[in-house]
Amino acid sequence: MIMKVTLLFGVAFSIYMCVCRGKDTDNLQDVCPTDTTRKNIFINGYPCKNPADITASDFKSSVLRNEGDTDNFQRSSTTIVTAAEFAGLNTLGLSTARTDLEVDGVVMPHAHPRASEMMFVGKGVVIAGFIDTKSQVFQKTLKEGDVFIVPRGLLHYSLNSGFEFATVYSVLSSHNPGVVSISDAMFAPIVSEPMKKLMTKLTSFSNNVTLFR
Repeated sequence: MIMKVTLLFGVAFSIYMCVCRGKDTDNLQDVCPTDTTRKNIFINGYPCKNPADITASDFKSSVLRNEGDTDNFQRSSTTIVTAAEFAGLNTLGLSTARTDLEVDGVVMPHAHPRASEMMFVGKGVVIAGFIDTKSQVFQKTLKEGDVFIVPRGLLHYSLNSGFEFATVYSVLSSHNPGVVSISDAMFAPIVSEPMKKLMTKLTSFSNNVTLFR
């Protein structure tokens, strides 16, 4: 009987550990910059460069230095930098992003299935929020220097509620967070009437929704 209980406990513990490790695997060496030359290798992640070829340049990126192109219907631009573009991020469980929003610009509802997101407002006034699995909305107005957290896999959005250009920087807890865009999945093209109505509702959302603190 004791052996059966022990066996069941061991199986349950193994399952629990597998579930808990449903994230980026831990790195087994100090660094593992992405080897972008090996296109024909398919693994859960990216292959590492030869240690002899690693340089300091692998750990610097200037991709987020410049503003994104906001000349579009949403009046916004988001650039995500993952281990595919920034070699030094490989195996570290991190990626980064920049979002630029014109006045009244909107980032439509989307989710990152493999990452939580920490948003930092670098410029302007931004409304950011997420929706949990009970359909509760958690939304706050953020000013320069404020930080907002979005839990992994939850729908979230943001919009410029100020009177000037806004910029938000983000750090995500995966070197390949993924993006699931609800707007792209439900409406095509993006300038369709349903999309326009959704965008209009989002821009007036802060005046009508009950906020959960």
